Amino acid sequence: MISDNDKLAMIHSLVDLEGNKGRIYEMTYTVDYKLDEAIDFEIDGVDRLKMFVARHLMDSNPSHEDLPLIYDAGCSAFATRDPKSGDYLMGRNFDFNHFAPGTHDRIMIPAIVVHTAPKGGKKSVSFVDGLFVDYKQGFYTDGKSDLSMLMALPYLLLDGINEDGLAVSVLKLDGLPSRQHEPGKRKIFTTIALRMILDRASRVEEAIAMLREFNMCMDTEPASYHLFLADASGDFAIIEYTNADIEQHPDKMEVLRGEDTLRYVTNFYVSPTMADTPHGINRSQHGMDRYLGLRDGMKQHHYTLTPDEAMGLLESVSQGPDGDQSSTGFTQWSEVFNLTQKQVTLSLLREYSRSFRFGIEKKL
Repeated sequence: MISDNDKLAMIHSLVDLEGNKGRIYEMTYTVDYKLDEAIDFEIDGVDRLKMFVARHLMDSNPSHEDLPLIYDAGCSAFATRDPKSGDYLMGRNFDFNHFAPGTHDRIMIPAIVVHTAPKGGKKSVSFVDGLFVDYKQGFYTDGKSDLSMLMALPYLLLDGINEDGLAVSVLKLDGLPSRQHEPGKRKIFTTIALRMILDRASRVEEAIAMLREFNMCMDTEPASYHLFLADASGDFAIIEYTNADIEQHPDKMEVLRGEDTLRYVTNFYVSPTMADTPHGINRSQHGMDRYLGLRDGMKQHHYTLTPDEAMGLLESVSQGPDGDQSSTGFTQWSEVFNLTQKQVTLSLLREYSRSFRFGIEKKL
């Protein structure tokens, strides 16, 4: 679906970071991914995101129904400070199980590292689960996968960091998806919001202000998401969309920040509004064991961790591959974002004896 020479050159610049294993790739996205148009398109779910990709990023104008695209996220995240260097850090596990339909056969995914440098915006590096666009391990050289959907990468991020040291991540919640309907505000989908934040915000406070300008719309059934943000000034926040009536779609944006107990998050609501619902901190068990592990690890170290200790904490709350077979039961990658140095250390598939290191820009 791509004929433009610049787009083709970008697609063919993808690099397998392990030579030929097909597990982790890196690419610099060098063409315009049209964020202004994406925001104006008022994307409110996966179907409309596919429509935008088909109309604005492809060359052959395919039917959006023919484009493969899903989106979901499990995960754990926390913010801390390195007591030795003083650097601010964010830790993050992306946990997700992909199974072949109707089976318990796990599909192994490729992680894709995406560098972006939008004209007039901020450079960033973000991380994508390739199976969200139907790419399995080794897709790039299997001779049959259509590489056109690499054009969608800027809008498939699960986490990332920009040149100012602002990091974002998205984590799954149970219950109905968030849908705001405040008059006069445009609609925005989770991934578009993440991309907007990385491209245009320098601090957590700026990201919060941007989110308040939109009606957040999510369409994964039955699930919603909350966001975890941290920046190079040491600020951090959890963004949730809430409604105490769980029969109604969450529609109130809440910002939770400023206390050490809000430095870590997994897969239930931490807002007092939701606390006593089945999806809130007082009743939900979705990620509670990981949450308690983060809490105990953070308290033990007085809420400060070196990068090695941060990765160790991620390892202690990692999942799989032989544990829980739920949708969030397998750690695909673990990351320590150094918000001060604007760098990321990533361990793939719980292989904590080795790691990959990324800056904002791809090394030549």
